[in-house]
Amino acid sequence: MKTLEQLISLNKHIRVIGFDDAPFQKHQQDQVNISGIICNNTRFEGMLWQTITQDGFDSTEVLIDCIKASKFYSQINVVLLDGIAFGGFNIIDLPRLACDLERPCIAVMRKQPDLVAIKQALQNLSNWEARWQLIQNAGVIHSVAPFYFQVQGTTPDTAAQTLAKLTDQGHVPEALRIAHLIGSAIKTGESSRRA
Repeated sequence: MKTLEQLISLNKHIRVIGFDDAPFQKHQQDQVNISGIICNNTRFEGMLWQTITQDGFDSTEVLIDCIKASKFYSQINVVLLDGIAFGGFNIIDLPRLACDLERPCIAVMRKQPDLVAIKQALQNLSNWEARWQLIQNAGVIHSVAPFYFQVQGTTPDTAAQTLAKLTDQGHVPEALRIAHLIGSAIKTGESSRRA
């Protein structure tokens, strides 16, 4: 399999899977759905649907298991995440995800996160120090307009070029935009306005 650097330099298509959590009622349920959308550049090609625990510690394991068990695994060049936390504060172990999947993994954010506020909010949960450590382990938050991201498994420059190639318009890669829309539609009956 070619690396992201090779795919970009050769102007080849990049097959991506992008994950986002579906809407959920905080403190009213313990399971949260996540949608994984497979795109070839920006063209929709498939979908995975899984469940994680709200504010739990199983998101990394669930993503690894569902990607590796899928028919898409051998074709995927990169994994995108809508942020580093799903289902509240079920934090992704980004280095482990990249290592176990043997693929670059990029957590994309819509704006620079307020880490002070996040750390404060984490302190309302059990094992908050472990959650905070996972956020730290994900690495530096890079800002390459219009993207904010943390990356493991490739360089920040390659990650930024990849995000640009996978984004049709605006600052949200298409796989993440579709994951958000589908998750909202399945859980609420219609897609949300913000994607």
